[in-house]
Amino acid sequence: MLATTVSSGVVVLVGAVFLACAVEMVEALTIVFAVGHTRGWRSAFEGVGAALVALSALVAVFGPALIHVPLTWLRLIVGGVLLIFGMQWLRKAILRSSGLKAKHDEDAIYQETVAELENVAPGTNRDRIAFVMAFKGVFLEGLEVVITVLTLGTSAHRLGLASATAGVALVLVAIVGALVARQLSSVPENAMKMSVGVLLVTYGTFWVGEGLRVRWPGNDTFLLAFVAIYAVVCWALVNLIKPRDPSNPLKVNP
Repeated sequence: MLATTVSSGVVVLVGAVFLACAVEMVEALTIVFAVGHTRGWRSAFEGVGAALVALSALVAVFGPALIHVPLTWLRLIVGGVLLIFGMQWLRKAILRSSGLKAKHDEDAIYQETVAELENVAPGTNRDRIAFVMAFKGVFLEGLEVVITVLTLGTSAHRLGLASATAGVALVLVAIVGALVARQLSSVPENAMKMSVGVLLVTYGTFWVGEGLRVRWPGNDTFLLAFVAIYAVVCWALVNLIKPRDPSNPLKVNP
């Protein structure tokens, strides 16, 4: 029973961290490729390096502070944050799956970034625009990765595992990105975001309950039940709100 309990919690944790990090890293990689191909790789890599330094500083400052927060309060706060993040991810993924919102297109983002960069004259030595664009893309997407790793890892008392999982996601996305270059639209991003949303809401519900002293049947094993419940709810919502007339879908704002 103990082995099953531990493995269930680990599987959900690893899945949530890996998918969330992979999605954010694909989006950051798209921006970096656009900057590098359009304005030059030197300034793009400098922006990436500066963003990584800034993110490392945030982890060094706020990471240890979370350890000193009482576990009950930590799980209430983190659970609430994860519910908010997860609901946002699920809302967009459900709307995209039902056809009410355009799917995330990495090729379109690439082209938009290239067009924006081409309208600005390049610098002589260091390209400030390229640096800022690369820094902003990596920092903003990386910030979500940091929040995911710190909140999930600390609350589950598995910060090392969460960090290692994020590292694996980073390496795999970087390798795939180097191989396929700008052909990132083949990544099933909406399916990944739907999965991440389900996992974040699952952990959020579980930890809010634990913070309120709820005793879940089977302890961590009940995480798998939450995953199944939320997956069925999302499937039902997609089919419920999907337009009956595909030729005249009702579009909604982001």
